This record gives sequence, C-alpha cells and structure tokens, in this order.
Amino acid sequence: MSELTAYETAVAEAIIGVDTLFGGDVNNPSGTGRFIADCWFSGKPLPPAYHHPLAARLRETGGVTAKAPDREAARRYLSDLDLRGRLQDVRLHARGMAELRRDYVEGLALSLEVMLDLVLELLGDGPRVPYERCVDGSTGAAPRFASTDDDRARVRDLLAAAGFAPATHGGLVPAVDAWRAARRVSKAEIHSASDAVIPELDRLAGERVAAHLPAELRAVPRANITFLPIEDAWFSGSMNYLGRARRPDGEPEYEATYEINAALEISRPEFAQLIAHEVVPGHVMTFALIQNLYHRGLLGFEATILTMNSRGATLSEGIANAGIYLAHGVRDLDGLPTAELRLGVLLAQLQDKAKNNASYLLYAEGKTADEAARRIREECLVSEERADKLARAWGGHPLLGRMYLPSYHFGLELVLDLLRRHGEAKAVPALYGAHGLVDCVTVRKAVR
Repeated sequence: MSELTAYETAVAEAIIGVDTLFGGDVNNPSGTGRFIADCWFSGKPLPPAYHHPLAARLRETGGVTAKAPDREAARRYLSDLDLRGRLQDVRLHARGMAELRRDYVEGLALSLEVMLDLVLELLGDGPRVPYERCVDGSTGAAPRFASTDDDRARVRDLLAAAGFAPATHGGLVPAVDAWRAARRVSKAEIHSASDAVIPELDRLAGERVAAHLPAELRAVPRANITFLPIEDAWFSGSMNYLGRARRPDGEPEYEATYEINAALEISRPEFAQLIAHEVVPGHVMTFALIQNLYHRGLLGFEATILTMNSRGATLSEGIANAGIYLAHGVRDLDGLPTAELRLGVLLAQLQDKAKNNASYLLYAEGKTADEAARRIREECLVSEERADKLARAWGGHPLLGRMYLPSYHFGLELVLDLLRRHGEAKAVPALYGAHGLVDCVTVRKAVR
C-alpha cells in the first residue's frame, strides 16, 4: 500500500475532514453511514483526519447536524486539522495541473469551502451561508424554481390514454397515485424486478453508450451490483460504490451495492428509470469507468473520493437522470419506446423538480415544511411519502436542502443539452471521464 503524496494528503484531509464533521464514514458499507465522501478505492491509507482521536466520536454522534451534536468535539477537531489551510494547499497544488484537471480541483475546493462554512454556521461560529452561494457551490449556477405546468398537462394526457383519466379518479394527484399503485413494485419483487431490468439496460448501454467510449473502457463491468432492501430509510435509495475487491490479477471487481427503501412507492416504469439512474448507464457504470481510468493511471487521486454536494456530484446526478435516454439512444421524452415508459420517466423527472422546488421554497421563499410538502405533492405529483421526506428529512438538512436537492434537475437539463448540442459521439466520452475528470461546469470545455 503506497503512501499519500503531499497533494493527495491535502485533498483527502479536506474531504474526509468535512465528511467527518457531518458524521460521515467512508468505510461504512451502508449509505446510512456514508455522507460526503462517496467512495475510497485508491488502495491508499486513509488520512489522519479519519483516524484523529475525535473522529470516531463525531461519526458516532452524527456530526454537527445531529439532534444533540458534540459541538466541543467539532471545534477541537477543526482546530487540530486546519481544514481551511488544507483547502488552500489543494488550490496551490491545482495551479500546476493541466487546465481541465486544475479547474475540476478548484471547483471541488470551492464546494468544500461552502460545506466548511456551513459547519461553522451550525456551530454558531460563523454567519449564515447565503442560499445562493450554496447552490452555486454545487451547481455553478443561481437557484431557480422549476415550472411543472407543461409536465402536468403531459401527465394528464398520458394518464387518460392509459385509462386513468383524472376526471374519473378525483383529480390529477389521485389518478397518479392509482396508476402508480396498479404498477407498484413490492418489496418482495425488488430482486426479481432488478434481475430482469439490469441485463437489458446493460445490453442497451453496451450498444448505445459504451460504443462511443475508447475500446479499453468497453470491457469494464458496468453493473456489478447487489440490491439490499432496507426499512425506515429517510432516502429513496443509496448506491454505495465500493470498488475495493480485486481479482487474482489485481484488476478491480468494480462492485457496488444499492440499498432501496422498502417503503418506496414506485411503479415498474419508474423502477426502470431508477435502475438506469443508479446502475447502468448511471452511477455504477460512471464510477466503474472512473475507477478503471484511475487504475490505468489516466485520472488523478481526486477521482477516487467522489464527493457529494459538489459540482462533480451534480454532473454525476445528471448522467444518472439521463441514463434512460442514453440507454435508448434518444434525447427527449417522445423518443422513448412506450407510452408507459414515457409516463414513468416523466414522473421521475417531476420528482427531481420536486427536490429542486422543495429547496427553493424552503430557502429562497421561506416557506414552512408543511407548505413545501403540499406544494410539491400537488405540483410535482410525488407520493405523500416522497413529499414528506423531501420537505423535511432532505429539505431540512443544511447540506442536502441547500446544496444537493437542486443538483438533480440542474444536472439532467445540462446533460440533455449537451447531447442535443453535440451528439453522443462527442458528449459521451466527455461525460464519462475519457478526456479527464469533469464536473457540471468543466464538462462543456471537455466536450468542445
């Protein structure tokens, strides 16, 4: 096991340090224990920030967002590590990098600095971080409310064609609920449903996505994943990329797990979109290709600690949300093969607008959680369970509510725009890291 270089120590300390302050543990195999640091597959030792005497205490108590945070432990941890200085070190190292990598690393440092300032805000040791700065930190853009008027009109038409006309079901929301319930994937069916959907999506991804990648990447396993239903989760699901297993020849196994909320109310068409998002050609495929590029020495160390709430994460969510389009080789809803799939994907996209709008309503307009939940239930047609989670557990969290929730909708619009402007042959290699690791800002430079 090789040691960390000076640059690698700086970037690892910054990411793991902020992660620890929010209660995250990159070594935890479950998404219930991970938070900002999404993975650690470099094979190198974790930095001192992970092993600090107070780190275990912060992870155990849930960090600064816990109901009863250990503020004194967090303050002492911050004092000992000097994370602000680490971020400055990261920026200094970035100056000597090639342009695309430099811009990515500087964007990562910017995102982490916002997260660090949120820590100080929560401790009462710094001012409130403006919402606009939070959204810019994760998306590179200003916050905005997403209109759903046209989407709801389209849903109404598709429901009527499927025999679930809102007029006969007491309104649009009840009609969507009825359609969803008639096609719901039960907890008992999760394994069989995923076993049926994954191979087909992997085949399509091989034909329509991997075909545009360099030959060396086409043989990388794209969907080595195990599904794990969990009870009482506050999230719909968590893809946990592990990437630590090795074959006898030293080649990575590219393995991941997906923990899915057993209470999730999801239809079969929405489930297909979810698999495309989480597995192939979405997150698992994206992470596996990045790991392969790092394994072959084509990407830097920062690629091995992919980071939530960052501009890189926004691009990753965009690729995942566009996964169903990429798999079918289309660039808009009308290109999808069946009306049933079009409705499922449209409802999934409305859930991403619900995430964005919950964030905007709570932090730009100052609405209550009850009002935000009611609005996104009616305007974005999400289930009661999703509306409640997005307005409270997600929306009420300082990081997820202010930085992460807008990334899903923003990322999808970005990726679809790149596909429409440049086509798959140019966009796909840039999106999946073949030209270098990119984020939602730098990807446009990689495409060009």
